Amino acid sequence: MSREENEAIVRKFLDEAYNKRNLAVGDELLTANSVLHWPGGDTTGPEGWKRFATGFLTAFPDLHVSIEDIVAKEDKVVARWTSRGTHEGELQGIAPTGKRVTVMGMGIYRLVGGKIQEIWGLNDKFGMLQQLGVIPSSGHTEG
Repeated sequence: MSREENEAIVRKFLDEAYNKRNLAVGDELLTANSVLHWPGGDTTGPEGWKRFATGFLTAFPDLHVSIEDIVAKEDKVVARWTSRGTHEGELQGIAPTGKRVTVMGMGIYRLVGGKIQEIWGLNDKFGMLQQLGVIPSSGHTEG
């Protein structure tokens, strides 16, 4: 696959999954033995990824992901995104706060034969927890 085709696959994956809530895209665009590497641990296969994604979509039912930058080279695509949503469902044991958050993140996607084989993902969980009021903010202001 070309770099452009790989980039289009990652764009479709993020848009369909998170913005359109179409988790069936995992069956289409993830390999059967795909691995999501996330700070909380690895998740395997489309079904494992769906459980992971469902947690965020349940906690933030209005979640929207905007791709800020995307770069493709050979079999890898790097995407930097901003996600926004309102905390209306439980998230990893945190009761809904009703607060709106903006969270930055990025992922490295490795593709094989037109499907995503591996994802290495990170987001600003610390900043998200501060916005939710779960941990105190630093009180630092720019100026």
